Amino acid sequence: MSNTVQRFLFDDLDIRGAVVRLDSVWEKLMSGRNYPEPVIKLLGEMSATTLLLADNLKQPGRLTIQMRGNGPVSLMVIDCNEQLNVRCMAHHAESIAPSSTIDLLGHGQLLMSLDMPSMREPYQSVVPLEGQTIAEVFEHYLKQSEQLASRFFLAASPSGAAGLFLQKMPLADERDPDGWSRVEALATTVKPEELLELSAENLLTRLFHEETIRLFDVQPVTNDCPPDGERIKSMLLSLGREEVYESLKEHGAIVIRDELSNNEYRFEKAVIDELFSHTPETPKTLQ
Repeated sequence: MSNTVQRFLFDDLDIRGAVVRLDSVWEKLMSGRNYPEPVIKLLGEMSATTLLLADNLKQPGRLTIQMRGNGPVSLMVIDCNEQLNVRCMAHHAESIAPSSTIDLLGHGQLLMSLDMPSMREPYQSVVPLEGQTIAEVFEHYLKQSEQLASRFFLAASPSGAAGLFLQKMPLADERDPDGWSRVEALATTVKPEELLELSAENLLTRLFHEETIRLFDVQPVTNDCPPDGERIKSMLLSLGREEVYESLKEHGAIVIRDELSNNEYRFEKAVIDELFSHTPETPKTLQ
């Protein structure tokens, strides 16, 4: 199944994991953005990782992950709620050459924020980017924050994004001293095309056919971000008549792009006139 996250458990090993696979949702996320392929690959791998982590949310909330660096890809943001409704965006230089992850991102930070109605204020974590790949960055983060060994195997292209997540639980060595090293070694044989094309069941059977694995219910992933023109109009009103009309005079129309939701709003002069028709003009100050 596509556009899903599916968790699983090695019954005899105390090792858990999850598989994510996106195709049509990923194509929708990338629609109209014209990102260079190296950016698509990075953003796809980071989106897959975010979904694998967000699938652990047990109550309403929103997980936001950012990577900021001084390289050609200066910013990536993934935003996802407990229902796995995902958004994303990236900022990059005009010219992007294929390069390693660390060269594309440069020196920077990983920022994670979790916001839930039950929390007084959002939980935030900021750590340096440590690792040569997106997978290594998150493996390092989880090792430091949760004290649990974890592995990510990721793949992304313009038509899809996918990932396999494994995590060693506290009793794994007691259950089987060689279990984690055996599962980890088998997982390293996975090919990008297998991640992108195989269902979770077929992927896990191919990689771990001698292990007993329990699959949990499939969780659908969506990208449901309808335009919200009223919110944008409220924002324009808050900017004030003078600033909005100055921009209108300069550009001929007001165009606002919500990069995270991948929506664009265009307001011609007639719409702006109607918007401000019920607001008083700012009185001129006497000199």
